[in-house]
Amino acid sequence: MIQCKDCEYCEIEAGGRRVFKCDPFVNIKEPECIAKWQLIRLDMLVANYQGMSKWYEKLAPLQDKIFKYMQREIEDINEAEHWKVEEQEQDEEDEEEI
Repeated sequence: MIQCKDCEYCEIEAGGRRVFKCDPFVNIKEPECIAKWQLIRLDMLVANYQGMSKWYEKLAPLQDKIFKYMQREIEDINEAEHWKVEEQEQDEEDEEEI
């Protein structure tokens, strides 16, 4: 099996970073290349998920504050309009008595 470092589709940059120019749909040299591509893609997905998870951890306290604020606002609105509901109920009771 040919190693990636020996393949013409792999370039190693000055910092040691590997750049793969192979395309699993066009120019794969060996069947093992597809398995390597799957591992690379899986690693990228995991890295992206971990980054997103860290971002959500930073947002969690702010999200909790927003939920508490919205809950207070909704309760204040309901309390402020409570007299309307009582008045409507009283009107309905008066209509039933007639």
